[in-house]
Amino acid sequence: MPVTMKVKDVMDKNVVTIDSDATVDVAVRKMVEARVWSLVVQKKGSSEGVVTERDVIRRCLAKGLSSAKTTVGSIASSPLVTIGPEATLREAMDVMAAKDIRRLFVMDRGKIIGRVTQTEAFQSTLSVMEIISSLSNTL
Repeated sequence: MPVTMKVKDVMDKNVVTIDSDATVDVAVRKMVEARVWSLVVQKKGSSEGVVTERDVIRRCLAKGLSSAKTTVGSIASSPLVTIGPEATLREAMDVMAAKDIRRLFVMDRGKIIGRVTQTEAFQSTLSVMEIISSLSNTL
């Protein structure tokens, strides 16, 4: 019998948003305070993309741009890549690999309800493998 894990079972519900006109400085402080490394960038209430710690480093700091003057909208990755909550963890991992991204945002009825990262997917997969291994040792 195959074991199927759904995105909704492993997603992190702590999704933090930021307005596209906010500066990179504001974004970094918000990431630190919320203990997240990505923010959903919104423009007029619509999710436009995501800004990550890597975006800050590669698209702002490494280019010598002022983090106090650069907006998150100008360095964000867009469009936002999403997946449904009923998708399997395998499907999520396949999308992340195909698009060479580290996180997917979980969308349900037009609203972001969570996110799943490569790390969470990997940890969940390892947990299932450990459980299966321990069960096979008892049989």
